[in-house]
This record gives sequence, structure tokens and C-alpha cells, in this order.
Amino acid sequence: MRQRLALARALVVEPRIILMDEPFAAIDTLTRERLQDDLLCIWNETGITVILVTHDVNEALYLSDEIVVFSANPGTIRYRFIINSPRPRRRSDPELSALEQRIGALFKYDIDYESEYAIWKYFVQCL
Repeated sequence: MRQRLALARALVVEPRIILMDEPFAAIDTLTRERLQDDLLCIWNETGITVILVTHDVNEALYLSDEIVVFSANPGTIRYRFIINSPRPRRRSDPELSALEQRIGALFKYDIDYESEYAIWKYFVQCL
């Protein structure tokens, strides 16, 4: 209910943009999916631009038209993905699943080859 109330407060002033930072992170799965659907209904009815920060790839794929992945330090744009799946989307859409696999592979590559951890791991292996 707190998330719904926060969204209602934001909508009262009729903004052009709503910024949301991990709005559904601390919620059980069923409630999260209902709130995501509520957000899509609001977006569809109002046309308000919503910028959503999330670490949940599935959430980003289901809700977004564009996904921007940032690097660690410094925070720069690492990847951009345009989501072309038509709305209304199905959570089980094969196109979204394929994109989820691709994003997961890029994350794994970054961890294995580009992160400070990977550099340290390589250094230790060379000793």
C-alpha cells in the first residue's frame, strides 16, 4: 500500500516525469507483479514518462521501452537496449527471454573480464 500511496502522491501534481528508484524491491513477487501492471495501466492512461531504476532485469524488460545499463565506477552508460516487443507484453514472451539471456551474458562477461575482481583474479593466477 505504501508504494501505491507514493505513486498516488506523485500523480496528484500531474508531473510530466516520474522518477522511481527500486519501487518494487521490498515486495513479494505477487504484489510486485500487480504493482507493475498497475504502473503500466497508469502509464498507458496518462502518457507520463517514467524513469525506473531497478536491478531486476525481468522487471526492466517487462516495463521498459529502453533499458540503459550503467558501468560501475565511474557510472557511465555501458549498454543500451531498445525493447521492440509490442504491448501488452507477456512476461513469458520468447523475445524478452532471449534479451534477458543476452543481458545476462553481458553481465557475466563484465564480471569475468572487465571488473576489478577479474583483474585481481588474473593477477593472482599469474603468480
